[in-house]
Amino acid sequence: MNAVFNRLTLSILLCAFVAPVAVYHIAHHMLLRAEQDQLQQNLSLTDRAIVTEIDRFRALPRILGQDARIRALSHDTSPQNIALANHYLETIVKQVGPSDLYVLDHDGKTLAASNYATPQSFVGHDYSFRPYFLDALSQGEGRFYAIGVTTRKPGYFLSSRIDLEGRPPIVVVVKADLTPLEAAWKAAGVKTAIADEAGLVFLAGDPQWRYRPLHRLDAGTLDQLLQERTYDGIDLENAQPIFKATDGSFPDDDRQAAIQLDGEQRLVTLSSTIQPDGWKVIAATDASQASASASLWALATLASGLMISAGFYVMDQRRQLIAMRLRQGELLEQMVAERTSDLACEVAIRKRTEEELRRTQEGLVHSEKMAALGRMSAAIVHEVSQPLAALDATLATAGLLASRHAQEEVGLRLEKARGLVRRMQRTVKHLKTFSRKDVSDMERVCVETVIDNVVELAAPRVNSLGLSVDVTGETPSPTVMAVPVKLEQAMLNLLLNAVDAVADRPDPEIRIEHRHGLQWVEIAIVDNGSGIAPDLRERVLEPFFTTKLTGEGLGLGLSIAATIIKECGGAIRFAEANAGGTRATISLPVADRPETSLEAAQ
Repeated sequence: MNAVFNRLTLSILLCAFVAPVAVYHIAHHMLLRAEQDQLQQNLSLTDRAIVTEIDRFRALPRILGQDARIRALSHDTSPQNIALANHYLETIVKQVGPSDLYVLDHDGKTLAASNYATPQSFVGHDYSFRPYFLDALSQGEGRFYAIGVTTRKPGYFLSSRIDLEGRPPIVVVVKADLTPLEAAWKAAGVKTAIADEAGLVFLAGDPQWRYRPLHRLDAGTLDQLLQERTYDGIDLENAQPIFKATDGSFPDDDRQAAIQLDGEQRLVTLSSTIQPDGWKVIAATDASQASASASLWALATLASGLMISAGFYVMDQRRQLIAMRLRQGELLEQMVAERTSDLACEVAIRKRTEEELRRTQEGLVHSEKMAALGRMSAAIVHEVSQPLAALDATLATAGLLASRHAQEEVGLRLEKARGLVRRMQRTVKHLKTFSRKDVSDMERVCVETVIDNVVELAAPRVNSLGLSVDVTGETPSPTVMAVPVKLEQAMLNLLLNAVDAVADRPDPEIRIEHRHGLQWVEIAIVDNGSGIAPDLRERVLEPFFTTKLTGEGLGLGLSIAATIIKECGGAIRFAEANAGGTRATISLPVADRPETSLEAAQ
């Protein structure tokens, strides 16, 4: 059964890769044929539109030549006769619609013109070099498409010779504007163009085709166009051919389709010839559309084949899977039970690990507090031993005075001794509170009280170095939500770091500044020490990162301080102080701030 399924799947898979190739060629041929049929229809309509536009004016020169005002110009070129002829030609242009009308004498000089009143008037200009004038004299009629040497506007010139008995002939010329055809082609979105007998495109729906040859012009044709000034002002010598044939040269036979290459674009082209001018009308469309559509058909065929193959493969796999499940049902249940037991063990282990991590974190926080106390130990011993020595001397003096019955003096000495005891009690109380481990309840805390406690805790260390801490700020300060001891720990760590930074300075200075707004309270500890390098400011809050010498710290103080401040909803940032050194700023949200987001407050 497996062998049958496998052979069937392989056969379908092979067909899935062979069929798209055949589908692509068939679809491509059919789509190209459909595009050629559409081009054929468009070409027929275009031919008819061109012939119709030209036929509108084909007989107009000969008809105008029958008018007495025009015929009179052959023997009477007085200003009065010329004015009558000019006015008549202007009226005809307004009513019939050609671009221009004008009359030439037998030497090619313009006698009258419809544009006589414009700056580009033809009157007086010599057009004897134009082929339409020469053909009219020799053959009776002439036709010629060119750019006007006077108006610089292109047009189709139709001319007729008017023979007068006993007088020199005159030539009547109508200039028809064919550029509206370009606008229609452009609006239709069809690549349509007209090329003259030399193969130069003079009308095109695509402006990039205009005045470019279908193929490279030979020297003789180029010289003739330059002599006749057909496309006066156009650089024909450097004009690049439009098409580079991909299956042969441009077709000479009418209605012969070909694939042409216009730059990087493949075009299906079809052409026809309009007589008597020998114009070639070209219609083209993008051949890549047929290729893209054929590719989609081939892709759809490939996808269908792959889906069918995948379907048979899935059916076979499903059959095998069902059979395997039937055979191994009991084993699967046993594996599920074992896995469930393993998961239960993993959950228990994870809970224990999380508990150990929590205890470890609390231990690190406590250790850092003890480390801070250790850094102050020498100063604390001095702070306690000094009052003890004074207490001993005071009590000895009191005993001596008591033996002399000087009760008043004994009372003063005892009161002084009590003051020394209270001083030691305050120091020990702060140390005991600071070293407590079981503090975690958030409560409203006065910022000024926290600062005072921190300054008092650090006083032994500060006084031992002969320093002083200047506290300034806006009072009263609003309350913040925090664990008081933890907040003191974070601030004390920053203050002790500042003390260490200025310990070797000749002019040490430490300030604590605090200010507040509606949303935030900021506490800044500023020193004039050596400061923190800019590239290290982002790293000083990382665990175990320290800039001190080996053995002077674990690098956890600032990390723990940042964690504490973050738990309170705030943040710590470091910057360079104005006078050098470091400015460490703690930002904490006000406990009763307005209902706005922290992001908006920042």
